[in-house]
Amino acid sequence: MRALLVVNPAATTTSARTRDVLIHALASEMKLEAVMTQYRGHARDLGRQAAESEDIDLVVALGGDGTVNEVVNGLLHHGPDPDELPGLAVVPGGSTNVFARALGLPNDAVEATGALLDALREGSERTIGLGRASGVPGTDDESVSARWFTFCAGLGFDAGVIGRVEQQRERGRRSTHALYLRQVVRQFLDEPHRRHGTITLERPGEEPVTDLVLSIICNTSPWTFLGNRPVYASPKASFDTGLDILGLSRMSTAAVARYATQLLTSSPERGPRGKHAVSLHDLTDFTLHSKVPLPLQMDGDHLGLRTSVAFTGVRRALRVIV
Repeated sequence: MRALLVVNPAATTTSARTRDVLIHALASEMKLEAVMTQYRGHARDLGRQAAESEDIDLVVALGGDGTVNEVVNGLLHHGPDPDELPGLAVVPGGSTNVFARALGLPNDAVEATGALLDALREGSERTIGLGRASGVPGTDDESVSARWFTFCAGLGFDAGVIGRVEQQRERGRRSTHALYLRQVVRQFLDEPHRRHGTITLERPGEEPVTDLVLSIICNTSPWTFLGNRPVYASPKASFDTGLDILGLSRMSTAAVARYATQLLTSSPERGPRGKHAVSLHDLTDFTLHSKVPLPLQMDGDHLGLRTSVAFTGVRRALRVIV
């Protein structure tokens, strides 16, 4: 087997020594080329090169969710074709690693490498669905390029939190759960539309859902992790179905306290609920429109401001080794 290992040298939880050990372990089982990413978007370029190559069987992403997202977008640059494209394997190296953990991989890079090698020896793999977001024709965002996401996206409040976290990281702060929680509080205090939402959800053949303050799109469950605690925004979301969405139409202090408690105590059987919560399961196509530009995030990466985004749930989009 010929494999390309895409390594993010800035991954927060793996040292240079650990990376060397992992590379040697993988190289003992396959013909491996390891490449360190050097710029934002480099992992995407490497994924595309692997997809266009005729002799790469597997791409291994060593890094956090951002690295995985770039690799996936490179692999699927010309569209999904799981039977012909290289497979994907993930070795978690970020602070949260939602995608890897949702696949059932250990959160420790060394243990995950062992699990990956076992899966390769056993021929264990699955084909999963992914989400795709693109610009909407006839809107200011129609020229925005389409982008794939593996586990979640969000328009509005949660994307604003991620934008704040990225600003703090650019100033040298470490990505910790405490940092995220502080930015949640600050985003809430500064949120101008928390009582009267600006987002409208449109689906073919259905009445629009209006005045949403927050919209979280999930391709799998859990939505995220707080340390070792899984958080379920859409408990029914799955790699085997379309997309799920959780929308909130009110974010008063009382409502936020209620929904935050529900998220912290959520489970695979029960997520947020209430008269201001909208939960929809297994959607293939829908569009979010906002009266004002709002931040957009995909797989924990802040992508700037948008007023309209079209979402598509694509089943059987990518082959992964698990």
